[in-house]
Amino acid sequence: MASLKEGAQGYEPSKTKNIAELEAVSVEQEFFLNEKRKNSKDEEYLMSYIVVGGEEYRVPNSVLEQLKVILEAKPDLKTFKVTKKGELLKTSYTVIQLE
Repeated sequence: MASLKEGAQGYEPSKTKNIAELEAVSVEQEFFLNEKRKNSKDEEYLMSYIVVGGEEYRVPNSVLEQLKVILEAKPDLKTFKVTKKGELLKTSYTVIQLE
């Protein structure tokens, strides 16, 4: 049995992971679009995500927009990667084709 002190020292707040944290993503990955969630202030928001290894990874709308354009040009695409620059409102994502 752990002490409260040990629990506090090992505590890490839960946070939503981001698709940019993954090395590669399959276009066949199961996808959940615009699921309703509540934030810490009990306000509803919509979140799109994938589940990899039992963990949820948020998929920003800008990633979906870029992936749509890529798939129109290359419908046989199998995997891609996402890079992320910036934070909060200044975050930008780039979808990179892999293969």
